[in-house]
Amino acid sequence: MRALLLAAGLGTRLRPLTDTMPKCLAPIKGQPLLEIWLERLIQAGIRPLLINTHYLAEQVETFIETSSYRNQVRLVNELELHGTAGTLITNLDFFEGEDGLLIHADNYCLADFTAFQQVHRNRPPECLMTMMTFRTDEPSSCGIVELDQRGVVIGFHEKVANPPSNLANGAVYILSAELLKILDTDLHIATDFSTEVLNRFVGQIYSYETSEVFLDIGTPETYEQANN
Repeated sequence: MRALLLAAGLGTRLRPLTDTMPKCLAPIKGQPLLEIWLERLIQAGIRPLLINTHYLAEQVETFIETSSYRNQVRLVNELELHGTAGTLITNLDFFEGEDGLLIHADNYCLADFTAFQQVHRNRPPECLMTMMTFRTDEPSSCGIVELDQRGVVIGFHEKVANPPSNLANGAVYILSAELLKILDTDLHIATDFSTEVLNRFVGQIYSYETSEVFLDIGTPETYEQANN
């Protein structure tokens, strides 16, 4: 299975750290965040990997060129950001007509990707994708997911004051080949995955809850938490 890692963001909430490095290279316990992703994905048999770049792209290019993963990774530089859905749609050919992962690679994630793939293979037949979820201590600052008794997504609560639970969308998805075809034909002008794609498929999204570490390191406070 192949994966597209979205790693082009500016990381503005993490300044001043991101004044001089892209967020995807921020070190967690001495190891660049992007390297943690590559290591865990490849260990789970997920390859090749496509990474989009934009902000301080030359640093990401140098990192990949000098890493042991260079033969498993392709980079695509966006001079202008396409948006999360726009990047996916622009690079649909990368998946070669098969299921694949879409990953927001600005999170610190130690999930079991072998188990994630297995859950996706056993999803209900009407579900076109599988979403990774996690438990958060700050549900009002996250996109909270509402599930039915089977684990199918029936609603989203985006950063509301009193969400119904603390089960959050991890923005890591396995997309079926059928869904990728729909994106190519019916949603080819979409730019934002969360607002223009996810909401359209409520009732057709299966879920996988990871019990491993999952942190949005978007702020200095959560970045410090990850390093501790």
